[in-house]
Amino acid sequence: MSRPLVIGSRGSKLALWQAEHARDRLAGFNVRIQVIKTTGDVKSDPLSVIGGKGVFTKELEDALLDRRIDIAVHSLKDLPTVLPEGLTISAICEREDPRDALVVGSHTEFDSVALDKLPLGTIVGTSSPRRLAQLRSWRGDELVIKELRGNVDTRIRKLDEGQYDAIILAAAGLVRLGLEDRISLRIPISHMLPAVGQGAIAIETRSDDDFAIEATGRLDHRKTHLACSAERAFLRELGGGCQLPIAAHARFERDVLKLDGLVASPDGSKRLQDSLSGPPDTAVQLGAFLASMLLDRGAASLLG
Repeated sequence: MSRPLVIGSRGSKLALWQAEHARDRLAGFNVRIQVIKTTGDVKSDPLSVIGGKGVFTKELEDALLDRRIDIAVHSLKDLPTVLPEGLTISAICEREDPRDALVVGSHTEFDSVALDKLPLGTIVGTSSPRRLAQLRSWRGDELVIKELRGNVDTRIRKLDEGQYDAIILAAAGLVRLGLEDRISLRIPISHMLPAVGQGAIAIETRSDDDFAIEATGRLDHRKTHLACSAERAFLRELGGGCQLPIAAHARFERDVLKLDGLVASPDGSKRLQDSLSGPPDTAVQLGAFLASMLLDRGAASLLG
């Protein structure tokens, strides 16, 4: 009889959906979910104040290392690109839509929800420097960008209360929570490059736990894993995290892996963007080389 497996998860609806998704795909194993609060869940300050790297993952990783849990389930975009010693990503589940989504308040009437046609002074909520920089790049100071934090339900409630005219969220989270009908616009990737790993779920285990690694291997989606490996290598080479205006998106075009990467100044006034293509088995090298290209063109100065 196989040993029990304990999945660690944050307590938000989306995090629990992801943990339950992993549990349900581990049919035949004795699996339970344990909720663990992270710094990002407890503190309401902006992420730029409490620190962006690991605020939604550190306590889960501590629980893994302490052997209180066997598997940690994360939104991949929250997981730092350098893992603590003794931990590994054993699987990355098949990706949902990686795009950002514009959600317009029920009280708001726009002639068009296209980003370039939102009325002057529209109040848009986001806590992401990446989204803010790309919005500014498209619209300058024509839109009012207002800080927005909280889980998906909280953000939508604040929108419907009239605190914002529109907000930007990851399309994947809305789809997974059954809120797809709230999406007013799936923002084209050509207009807003996603966060590294956006839409993907990461399964983290201890490096020496062969049982958990083998069990969770069935959750891995090869093409998603390769694409996200390229994106994470790009971010790692730049030395950044989710609190810097860095974006990347990798996808397969036939049998070729294509990676787009972007670095912007916080106000969006300057941006560097380029793309590379290569064989799938060069995913990590592809991401690192694209980052080095942008660094050679001055990306470090944009990141401060």
